[in-house]
Amino acid sequence: MLLTDYFRSDYDVTWDYAKQCGVSHGVIRLPENKGFDLTDKTHWQTVHKRFTDYGITPVIVEPMPNEVHDHIKAGDHVRDESIEKVLKMLPIMRDLGMESICFNWMAHVGWHRTKSDVLERGGALVTEFDLADYAPKTSASITEKELWDNYEYFLKAVLPTAEKCGIKLALHPDDPPLPKLGDVSRIMINVENIKKAIYDVYPSENLGLTMCQATFYIMGADLEKTITELAEKIFFVHFRNATGGLPKFRETFHDNGDLDMAKLLRLYTKLGIDVPIRVDHVPTFKGENTEVAGYAAMGRLFAIGYLKGLLEAIGEK
Repeated sequence: MLLTDYFRSDYDVTWDYAKQCGVSHGVIRLPENKGFDLTDKTHWQTVHKRFTDYGITPVIVEPMPNEVHDHIKAGDHVRDESIEKVLKMLPIMRDLGMESICFNWMAHVGWHRTKSDVLERGGALVTEFDLADYAPKTSASITEKELWDNYEYFLKAVLPTAEKCGIKLALHPDDPPLPKLGDVSRIMINVENIKKAIYDVYPSENLGLTMCQATFYIMGADLEKTITELAEKIFFVHFRNATGGLPKFRETFHDNGDLDMAKLLRLYTKLGIDVPIRVDHVPTFKGENTEVAGYAAMGRLFAIGYLKGLLEAIGEK
């Protein structure tokens, strides 16, 4: 498997930590400001060079930029304009050697937690979701049918160009995988719907899955069975651990949750799943400040080291 890490487009200390841990490939988040034009190749080249000059080769874009993706998922009045921008992104990605986009189908409400200060081992802080504590922060609404219709519309518009450019679309399940948050429906919440989404709506070799293993666990999936059944469609792995289930769960250290992480890595190897993998959702260490809970620097340092050790132990390095 290809060891990667998640990088914001502007330098921060996580770039150093990843490099010091031996990471040389990146899952990158594109700039989210008015100065960056998704359709301008020179803007992409500037960001790409920033990474390659630092010794990081970008291979995956994550997420699909919200400035287009939010409109596409909601199916609003600028959906078609947003899709046109995506179509212009794909040949740029091809030319720069970035092979995949990790996208999701969570309209209006993205991945969500109700707490970010739950105590974990040694006083580290982790995130938690408890449906009893959920309070909607949007008046938006969308139905399951609208989500499926918008998803089909997107695939039919984008996949022919993705196939031509050799770009893979890796669908991430809904997090949390609940059928509804407030008046916002969600559809990528169980294995049955995921199979429908990647096999039935628009069959394509370029449409597959981001195996966010903790999210599948939280939705109640048998991980060994699910990974085995979907092996050919796994384009990317989010290596994450958690404890609990629906309607309440929390993140953990990668070595301290319900999932047997070494067993899962051995399974990927046994099935011949040789794809980019990155650690996801880490604790915040004592004394550390972070703007985005789950993406603190020290927690990632620990998680990358743990993942590297497991990969070496199973003969992946």
